[in-house]
This record gives sequence, C-alpha cells and structure tokens, in this order.
Amino acid sequence: MEAIADIAVSGLAVMGQNLILNMNDHGVTVAAHNRTASKVDDFLANEARGTKVIGAKTIPEMVALLKRPRRVMCMVKAGKPVDEFIDQIIPFLEPGDIIIDGGNSLFQDTNRRQQYVESKGFLFIGAGVSGGEEGARHGPSIMPGGSPAAWPHVKEIFQAIAAKVEDGTPCCDWVGEMGAGHYVKMVHNGIEYGDMQLICEAYHILKLGLGLSAGEMHEVFAEWNKGPLDSYLIEITRDILAKNDEDGTPLVDKILDTAGQKGTGKWTVINSQELGVPITLMAEAVYARCVSALKEERVRASALLGGPKPALEDLASVPAKKTDFIEAIRQALYASKIISYTQGYMLMRAAAKEYGWNLNYGGIALLWRGGCIIRSVFLEKIKEAFSKNPALENLLLDDYFRLEIEAAQAGWRNVVATAALNGIPAPAFSTALAYYDQYRSAILPANLLQAQRDYFGAHTYERVDRSRGEFFHTNWTGRGGKTASSTYSV
Repeated sequence: MEAIADIAVSGLAVMGQNLILNMNDHGVTVAAHNRTASKVDDFLANEARGTKVIGAKTIPEMVALLKRPRRVMCMVKAGKPVDEFIDQIIPFLEPGDIIIDGGNSLFQDTNRRQQYVESKGFLFIGAGVSGGEEGARHGPSIMPGGSPAAWPHVKEIFQAIAAKVEDGTPCCDWVGEMGAGHYVKMVHNGIEYGDMQLICEAYHILKLGLGLSAGEMHEVFAEWNKGPLDSYLIEITRDILAKNDEDGTPLVDKILDTAGQKGTGKWTVINSQELGVPITLMAEAVYARCVSALKEERVRASALLGGPKPALEDLASVPAKKTDFIEAIRQALYASKIISYTQGYMLMRAAAKEYGWNLNYGGIALLWRGGCIIRSVFLEKIKEAFSKNPALENLLLDDYFRLEIEAAQAGWRNVVATAALNGIPAPAFSTALAYYDQYRSAILPANLLQAQRDYFGAHTYERVDRSRGEFFHTNWTGRGGKTASSTYSV
C-alpha cells in the first residue's frame, strides 16, 4: 500500500470528522479510521464525499497509508480508550513516529502517556482542542504540548487548520513539554465554566429582578456584545434569547434548569487546591451546576424555606433607574470576568512553577483569541498586559485592568448587594467581589485563624513584630506543654 497520507485521524465522532474535513480543506491528505469500520464507509459516503480523505478500516491499514514520520491523531473519549488506542497502534509504528491525543485528557494522564510512548521510541503530543463542532470544522484553538521534537512535524498542519486572528496569526502554538497543552486547555475550560455562570447570573437578575422578557434581554446582550464584553459566549446568549419554540414562545423558558459537567471544570478546581491557588469563581461555577442538578430537592425546598422575594419594581418601573441598573449588571459581569481570568492566570503561573513549564502567558491569550469557546476581544488586553510585563504577578496589578475594575466597582457592588437583599442567587458575582476585596486587603483575619490552630493543635504562628519564617507557640490554657506540632501552610 502506498504511503500517501500526511496524517491519520482515528475516531469519527463529531470533532474527529470535522477536523478531518478542515484538514482536507487546507490541502492535507488524511487517512480516516474508526474502531467500528462501518463508520468509515458512512463518513466517506456522506460528510467526506468528494474529498481526498482516504478510509482505513484497520490500524495496520491506517499506518501503512502514512508518510514518515507517521502522524496519528487520536480523537476518542478521554481515559481508558486513549490508553487502549496507544497500546493497539504501537506495534505498527517505527521510532520517531508521532501519536497525538486531541481529546480532553487530564494533564497527568498526558504526562504518563508521553513517558510511556517515548520509552518505546516514539513521540507524543497532548493537544487541547477548543471550539466545539463549528471550531473543529472551520478553525479551532489548538494547544499542543508533549515531546518537543514532535512539534516541527505537526506545526504546519495544526497552524493551517487553526483559527486566525485579524492579522492572520494562528490560534495555535507550542505550549510546553509533557501535559502543558492539556493543562492550558483544562484552565480554558475552567474559565469557560466561570464565564457561563456569570452570564447566567446576569440573565437571572435581568429576568427575575427587572422582569425583562427574553426579547428584551436579547436586545441587552446584543448591545453588550458591541463593547468590552464582545465574545462568543455573549454572542450565542444573544441568539439563544431570540430563539422561539414552535408555539412562538421563547425556547429558553422551556429548557429544564439543571446542568451537568464533563469533568474539566472539576479537574481545574481539584488542581487549584493541590497548588493552593484560590480560583474561587471557577469553583463556585462548578458547584452552581451541582446545585442546579438538585432540581426535585430545590422544588420541595422552595415550598418550605423562607426568604425575600424579588421586589425591584421601583427600578423596573422607572426607565432611567432601569437603564442604570442594567448598566450596573453589565459592570458586574465585566468586573467578575476580569476576576475569572485573573484567577485562571494565577493557576497557570503556579502550575508552571510546580511542573517546570515555561508558559508564554501573552501567547496563551493569543491562542484563546479566536476559535475557542472563551474567545473575546478582552483577551487582546491580557496579551498586551503580559507583553508589557512578562513577570506580571496578577492581572489586577496591570494598569488597564486595575482602572477597569475601578470604573465598574460601584455597579458591581450594587448588583451583588441588590441580589442578596432580594433573594436572587448570584454566587459567582459574589465570590468574585469577595476575592477582589480579599486580594486588596493588607490585613485579613487569618491571624485569629492561626491563633485558633495553635490553641487546639499547637501548629505555631508567625508574629508581625518578628522576621518571616520565625515561628512561635503559646500555651494558651496553661495546661499545655512547650512542644509544638508541625507548621503547615497552603
């Protein structure tokens, strides 16, 4: 069999099929494979009809079609199926061949797989791919990491099919070794969780507090999408609110208010706890989905638990006040969005230090500038911030973001307070503001916390009148001894 394919893609679900068609559009000859061989025939007869895509019904056939070094991209469900695919294909490869995992894999799994694949003489790439079905077909954001020697062999293909920003720069570049690519994709998804929850809270306050109809909210989001909030998620929210069901009523009102999660948001929160990084907004977004899943419980609780009912008639009935409060909601959404990205970048900085990665933070913003779910004009400002100061500790310390938060702060506080007083849940808005107030506080009550820990566990404490790193223990009751327990911190 003649080796004529530039790359193979195994796994013909939606993402796999669309990536193949995208590659074909850019002159790449692709061998398409699927564990269920009949799906290859279906794909060639339908979606790939009239293309140069080559079908491969077995792994040996797929490998035989590939030019050297062979490049095989696995697009199967994360977890055990990826490991099974690697074990199945390794016997047919030669040293220097490249295995690519383009699924939503946990970055620790990518670390392990790279070590395993390299021990067999091959190269491995873990590539985060974002953009969903539409992005895969017309230009996703691609975040590759793994064996550095593999990048030159896939760079041209990946950058050709990736989304492009205004100047033509592709939203794809090398992220780093081991699981760095999948890690950055994981953080992307954590930020995505936060962004979606924030938008949902803005929608809830507009609807429940001000009594806006879906059509009126469509107009609000359409206007918001023209300014700093211009983004894919605001854009699709605008469109969702304009969609009517067959009976002419808003479709969004017919959708059950319970959400699930695939795992990447949870992984982000777990990793943040391991690294001691307070990504409070993303965590709240994950837990908000968990609370939403308690639908039947919430319905029962709503009949038993008391609390204020939304009563914003004074705002809703006066056009000027109504307009001002809608603007305050926009400010709350924008300020909270800044906190979401701030926390995401804090996490990536901590991970780079912990795992020995040299992450390009401005470059990551560029990767997310197009193609992905969190794409927005806002990301250009993040890129500018890190271009000015690559060692920037926190986005809030950048002049642009500091001034933007300052301008939005009054409206943000107004919305959080109004929501709380009227019993409208706004957990992401609230935790974002709480983090901001914590971060800007030179003094926090952790001194009392340290005293409590020393009282019951002899865990020691530092003193404000002594050098950092010097620890003390007090016999608080007069009954304890002089022996102190170990000192620990986050």
